[in-house]
Amino acid sequence: MKTSPGFDHCLSFINLNLKPAPDGPAFKQHPAKRRAITLSRQSGSGGAAVTEALAAYMDIHAPREGCPWTVFDRNLVERVLQDHHLPQRLSRFMTEDRTSDIADIMDELFGLHPSSVVLVRKTSETILHLAEMGNVILIGRGASVVTAKLEHVFHVRLVGSLEVRTHRVMDAEHLEYQAALERIHREDRGRARYLKTYFDKNIDDPLLYDLMINTDHLAPEETAKLIGEAVIHANLARPVTV
Repeated sequence: MKTSPGFDHCLSFINLNLKPAPDGPAFKQHPAKRRAITLSRQSGSGGAAVTEALAAYMDIHAPREGCPWTVFDRNLVERVLQDHHLPQRLSRFMTEDRTSDIADIMDELFGLHPSSVVLVRKTSETILHLAEMGNVILIGRGASVVTAKLEHVFHVRLVGSLEVRTHRVMDAEHLEYQAALERIHREDRGRARYLKTYFDKNIDDPLLYDLMINTDHLAPEETAKLIGEAVIHANLARPVTV
């Protein structure tokens, strides 16, 4: 399977995590805390720039021996396909904005691809495996819900005003105002529908997250520092629910 340079970096991360942990006396006295981060974002809220800055910040301030912080976003799909020995052509069916129920049923009926439910389950399994390793930033695809019971995972959501987000997309994608606005609405609806359809959760429920940040007036580096400091100093022990 042909992979992207970003995915090659992620494979390096996986290989490093598979190595035995150091067992010297210094490591036993001061073991590095295992941490992972999930990030949910409104379209145009700066998710890509923030996660890039956040990975760099965590590498400096929360390092783990030989294991760099790694972002899994679009490259997560490639990881899922590899984990479950699925053909590359399935990647187009694994976006957060899924196909219609009718199209999905017909495609499964005629053997064109597994159902969306099966693909989401496989994606969730890979998310759990990556989160268990630590030093990962997992973007979207219900990661905050999938990893909700893992005590070492910190959940973040980025939001912003529609006007600011629209102008960000205009600048980044070189789009006219209306085209940028339509793209934001389409992506936001798709992400909300993904979480509601497969996990029965409201993406805007603040209780799904440990931290919500309005990025309107913050540079990506400032947002990354806020998240990084919160993750490093957070007490992530989750209350037991009955």
